[in-house]
Amino acid sequence: MKSLFGGIVNALLKVLNFIPIVIGIQTINYKQYMALSRIWAAFIIVSIVVASIKWISWGDSDIFNRMVTGKADDTYSYYRMGDTTNAGISLDSFSRRMKEINFLPKDKAINSRYLITNDLHSDSAGILKSQNPSLIVLTYRQAMNRLRKPIDGIIETCWASVNIALKLIGIMALFMGFMSIAERAGGIRLLSRIIGPFFSKLFPDIPKGHPAMGHMMMNFSANLLGLDNAATPFGLKTMESLQELNPNKAVASNSQIMFLCLHACGPTLIPVSIIAVRASAGAENPTDIFIPCMIVTFVATLAAMCIVSFKQRINIFQPAILLWILSISAVIALLVVYLVSMDANGLQSFSGLLSNGLILLIFLFIILGAVYKKTDIFDAFIAGAKNGFDTAVKIIPYLVGMLVAISLLRTSGTFDVIIDGMKNFFAMLGANTSFVEGLPTALVRPLSASGARGMMVSTMTTHGADSFAGRLASIMQGSSDSTFYVVAVYFGSVGIRNTRYSIGAMLLADLVGIITAISLAYLFFGASA
Repeated sequence: MKSLFGGIVNALLKVLNFIPIVIGIQTINYKQYMALSRIWAAFIIVSIVVASIKWISWGDSDIFNRMVTGKADDTYSYYRMGDTTNAGISLDSFSRRMKEINFLPKDKAINSRYLITNDLHSDSAGILKSQNPSLIVLTYRQAMNRLRKPIDGIIETCWASVNIALKLIGIMALFMGFMSIAERAGGIRLLSRIIGPFFSKLFPDIPKGHPAMGHMMMNFSANLLGLDNAATPFGLKTMESLQELNPNKAVASNSQIMFLCLHACGPTLIPVSIIAVRASAGAENPTDIFIPCMIVTFVATLAAMCIVSFKQRINIFQPAILLWILSISAVIALLVVYLVSMDANGLQSFSGLLSNGLILLIFLFIILGAVYKKTDIFDAFIAGAKNGFDTAVKIIPYLVGMLVAISLLRTSGTFDVIIDGMKNFFAMLGANTSFVEGLPTALVRPLSASGARGMMVSTMTTHGADSFAGRLASIMQGSSDSTFYVVAVYFGSVGIRNTRYSIGAMLLADLVGIITAISLAYLFFGASA
């Protein structure tokens, strides 16, 4: 049984690492490229191929403009004629749908970019097309299936990537400054000694009492509390500490892979942003996805730990590991029991108090400890802040590269092709396809957190916040981090070029999370499916 499980894990990791290689270009010697390079190249090639096919087969002459210079706030004009009977939707619903995706009606076809009609071959359509040769003619059904809300093209995405890094500079400087104070005062080593019995088993390559253990603990705690602004600096500091122990600076170490996989799947105690979106969308009980979200992230984290432990031949059934996992599970369970009695406003209030209060408490303890140790506090802060600034600037090329590739995937319509294919596949099998409407969020999540959030909002807008699809999309939004963003930023910050099996392990853990989310959605909300 153990060998069977191992064979399955190894096979899946290989498939997930090599999925992005495009058929027809196998003659290139891909062994000289790293996993991330293959995936990045495949994203770009597939996007351009799909866009070219749409341009040729659909006559979508705007697609290349949207991919390069498009903006999320762009609007497009359309002129309609005929009725929507054949599309199976009312005229009011069609108009609302078009407005939601930034397509606005015009009273003349000559001033419009699109002509929406119920008969492509009518004389009226031909006349209007002759008067405006650039007019793109679609049926109502084609418009519903093909037109999507505008997304930033690669130019805007480049600006957005730099803006992300610029905003991160201040946060990085602040938290890494305080981290430097804690290190000089001995606080990080104290934390490392406390969690050493557990982490020394899970990370056997890290020396006892090494600061990396303390940095990891800070990162995991920030993730649990939903402190994204703090989790990123702590995570990057962890990668820096682990890189000091890495004998091959260009290749990801076992400890770095284990840390990053756990970080990407790390559970968040209260999914405040998701609850807020559900509340604004009119959900009757915005917090009803709280427990499923917590379970899914916990299962995905355990899956990531098991997958990586198997690859690294770590025995996860050691008493120290089991004791810590059970203890953490018990603490989380007690918090969940306490939190389920609160309404949406109570949860958000408690989350703000707990999260922000703990940040200030940590700052206070760091300062008090530094004063007690007679540390030069401000000098230590400045030294750490400078390091934070350098790290934030260093990740800009990695951000630009990855986010541009993801932008191309989205603007080319590649996601739509995949999602439509999955819908047709499950419908052909005769399976219950209720969950398929919630899958877009899960498919986009490994690539883009903001894109997945948009997919979640779109699903709730289309099907309702309390629909099965709306709830499933909410659960999936809170199930993991953005895998490719995490890989690009965290490995890029320390110059890792060979990520080994980390991407496959993360995607496999994401798959476990998706399956768990679907199962829990049917378990908790199946009656409303």
